[in-house]
Amino acid sequence: MRVAVFCSSSPTIDPKYVDLAFELGAAIGTRKWDLVSGGGHISMMGAVGRGARSMDGVTIGVIPQALVDIEFADHDSHELHVVTSMRERKAKIEEISDAFIALPGGLGTLEELFEIWVGRFLKFHNKPVIVLDPFNLYAPLKVLVDHLEQEGFVKPGQRELLHWTTSVEEALAVALGT
Repeated sequence: MRVAVFCSSSPTIDPKYVDLAFELGAAIGTRKWDLVSGGGHISMMGAVGRGARSMDGVTIGVIPQALVDIEFADHDSHELHVVTSMRERKAKIEEISDAFIALPGGLGTLEELFEIWVGRFLKFHNKPVIVLDPFNLYAPLKVLVDHLEQEGFVKPGQRELLHWTTSVEEALAVALGT
């Protein structure tokens, strides 16, 4: 099982988010699943990888060359796929992953989440798409999605393809399909 985690690489966030990423990574490693990430070593992205490796989990990073050039890469990853663009990065992550978990994050995390969620709705893949949000950071987003559905902009059945969870255990159970 390979689980992709979308999350922040911002160094200016509350440490509780970094701790959450480490906890998720450790839980993935404990299960002997592989972690797929954006291949960075700072903030939440680095923490999820360190967490997985702390429990002898395999980590697979996918990172554009431009980010490697500014010393952003997690060179401790078991595999580090260096690609040419963000679009290639997302395609590779989608290709090699069995499930997707979005942790709290900013625009990049949201962009990854929305792309993989839309891909699920359009049947480009049939893999679980999960939001893990124990701190209610995305509560306004959830309200917005509900409102967009009420107004007819989100199609029936689309909202149900995104699983909102509040604990690591719940998110991993959804990833496994249980």
